[in-house]
Amino acid sequence: MTLSQVGTAEAADADPPVPAPPAAERSRRTSWAAVGGILAALLALTALSLSVGAGEVGPGRVLDYLLDTDGARADSRLALVVGDLRLPRTLTALLVGAALGVAGAQLQSVTRNPLAETGLLGVNAGASLGVVLGVAVLGVQTSYGYLAFAFGGAVLASGLVLAIAGSRGGGSPMRLVLGGSAVGATFGGLTGVLIVNSPEAYDRYRVWVLGSLAGVEGWTTLRQLAPVLGAGFVVALLTTRPLSALALGDDLARGLGHRPGATRAAVALAVTLLTASAVALAGPISFLGLLAGFLARAAAGPRVGRLTLLAGLVGAAVLTGADVLARVVARPFEAPVSVIVALIGAPTLIAIVRSRRMTALGMTDTAPAESSGRHGHPEEKAPRPDLVIRRGALSVLLPRRSALAALGLAAALLAAVVVSAHAGQSELGLGRTFQAVFGYGERLDVLLVQKFRLGRIVAGLAAGAALGLAGCLTQTLARNRLATPELLGVNDGATAAVLISVTASGAFGAWWAGPIGALVAVAVVTLVSGGLGARGYRVLVVGLAMSALASAVIQVAMARRSLSSASSLYVWTSGSLNGRDYEVATPVLIGLAVLVPLALVVARRLAVLRFDDNVASSLGVDPGRVRLVCLLLAVALAGLAVGICGPVGFVALAAPVVAGRLAGPARVPVLGSALVGAVLIVLADTLGRVLIAGVEIPVGIVTTVLGGPFLLWVLLGRKGNTV
Repeated sequence: MTLSQVGTAEAADADPPVPAPPAAERSRRTSWAAVGGILAALLALTALSLSVGAGEVGPGRVLDYLLDTDGARADSRLALVVGDLRLPRTLTALLVGAALGVAGAQLQSVTRNPLAETGLLGVNAGASLGVVLGVAVLGVQTSYGYLAFAFGGAVLASGLVLAIAGSRGGGSPMRLVLGGSAVGATFGGLTGVLIVNSPEAYDRYRVWVLGSLAGVEGWTTLRQLAPVLGAGFVVALLTTRPLSALALGDDLARGLGHRPGATRAAVALAVTLLTASAVALAGPISFLGLLAGFLARAAAGPRVGRLTLLAGLVGAAVLTGADVLARVVARPFEAPVSVIVALIGAPTLIAIVRSRRMTALGMTDTAPAESSGRHGHPEEKAPRPDLVIRRGALSVLLPRRSALAALGLAAALLAAVVVSAHAGQSELGLGRTFQAVFGYGERLDVLLVQKFRLGRIVAGLAAGAALGLAGCLTQTLARNRLATPELLGVNDGATAAVLISVTASGAFGAWWAGPIGALVAVAVVTLVSGGLGARGYRVLVVGLAMSALASAVIQVAMARRSLSSASSLYVWTSGSLNGRDYEVATPVLIGLAVLVPLALVVARRLAVLRFDDNVASSLGVDPGRVRLVCLLLAVALAGLAVGICGPVGFVALAAPVVAGRLAGPARVPVLGSALVGAVLIVLADTLGRVLIAGVEIPVGIVTTVLGGPFLLWVLLGRKGNTV
């Protein structure tokens, strides 16, 4: 709500009444027309949900049962189908959908980000960890046990996020986002550790994670969580007025008598109660909170009250409709409801983001610029002058700090390689390791080091360097240290392509499918979003939608495979170097030999894009051409990395941040990012091999577990507050 809208509302209540401006009146009528339309659709979907099912009970018999015509409720079969199965399932779909919709709208309002998702507070990751802990450690097998552990894990995760976000004065939107991302990543990594070591836990998890309402039988589970859902709805209702004031800014909100910190804490509590209950009842149905909030905002505008109401209705309608489709599209089986939501929501979201409503909502295609360095900090020293090396007519400008950082990182990489070659489950001394590296010593030692360990290390070096360089290009291009190739659907597209190639060929190791899938994903995102000139929310929304579709395809493919096949593929989709060798690494090393020099050439022009496009053009740089080259380079590099070791998380995010700290804010740390990425992958893979005796933890899980604390340290620490 803006100041002019506040004045309009006050004038409308005055005596004599002042007519509202035509635009405001049209907006109000449109909002209430949208509410009426959604209510009508919701009633129709509710009736359809009660009438559709595996049993031969049509709409007429359902109506007889509801009205108790001619004693229909005395019919035991009719009472079982309608009273014990369809009614509780339909009501659960309505409540879960409404809960996720309201939670999504609340979260988007408090963070002032229309792309905020209900899993942002780590709720989904906490619920998943709770379920896996219950299955793998305590042997839980009942639906009630799943519900209890899912709810407990969700509450624990969101509690940690609230504690982190409020640890330094108030719980700002950025702290909520970063805290949720960090806790969610760490909990997700811990879930992966448990799943890798327990095939039974993975077998149950891969079905539960798809989300379904098929397990809702009777009123027991709904009755147990109804008070929690009710409390969440009440808290959300009470926060609508403070949220409206908070939209004007913290200072104005305080002037109106509200407390921004308490408002954000109350919203986080409401989101936690609603989302935790929804996940416990139906599993982690992602994307619905984002979709409902976005659709409601497109129809109702930014007014928090109408936005929250409409988002709840939209969420209930979408989930009920998806549940109906899940029952009929794959009879006699049921399709995963999360896949149906993604199939419905992704095209809808793309259609909205391409419409003219984006401009009316203030979601234009211009991304806010972000400082790429730490300028302005009192502790930041002025950089030393660069070294100029001259020989005859030739001269080279050598950045002093960047060169020293590169030398230090090269030494760290050499040390990491030595440690990785030496470490392992077998007892091998340091001297024997060095002899084996150069082909001397016992035959088994040479075979172990050169064939298995060194080949794996080379593959890790190539993948880490590619990820680090791709992250550097993406972050500099987006002028945002949180940007990674994942935002463009690169990881999900590459992973889906590799899984498709595995299904088609029956053999694993199609590294070339990764770059192809990444390029296809980015091409689709670019074309659908309107070309390379489109930036900001449009590209992000389309990227999120395409990632949701690709992720749904991946989950279904994993759920349909045999347990042994799915378990091995899950290890790879978590990010693993197991079985990787020179054969896979060689093409990537060749690609790096070509792409790294290109990135170094582009880096100088890319640094100019940190400023406005007009400034870049005045300096002789074509922004469109530079963006195209950088985008293609980042996509190719990320795709190559996924082809080697799967989608390893946090390396593309962490490597440029670390390299930038070492090289200083005046440079684009292209070479440093590649070196840091290689060091991180090699060390994480080594740690995964030696941490638990007899068990190998995939490198992607190690980086994810450690990535959450790293994100907090870098971005929420004393020097990271400017993000």
